[in-house]
Amino acid sequence: MDLKEYFEKKNGFGVLSTADENGKVDAAPYARPHVIDDAHIAFIMSDRLSHANIRKNPYAVYLFKEGWFGYKGKRLYLKKEKESDDQGLIKNTCKATYPGPYCGQRFLKGSFIVFFKVESVLPLVGDNA
Repeated sequence: MDLKEYFEKKNGFGVLSTADENGKVDAAPYARPHVIDDAHIAFIMSDRLSHANIRKNPYAVYLFKEGWFGYKGKRLYLKKEKESDDQGLIKNTCKATYPGPYCGQRFLKGSFIVFFKVESVLPLVGDNA
């Protein structure tokens, strides 16, 4: 199953982990990623700690736990490639993945779209896919 199909079909809970240039770690709840292809994803990020960290250290991990019970899911090991504050691009990307009220100006104002290369995908538990 490719990443786009996986994230379209699975419900669950995601956490994006980042670290600053000194290795101080942060973890924050994040919605499913915007899947570009199996090697690239994007997140819409507010100008908060996770975004500040990713500007200083391009590496992150996105953990996605499927459903409410059990230990199924994925870990995506990521490296930032670029970002944009183009509000049109951010709004259109949001609407393509999350139709509804969360793509309004109230939620997206001052946000960024950050593009990542997917360096590795592992299951939630264990070390082989």
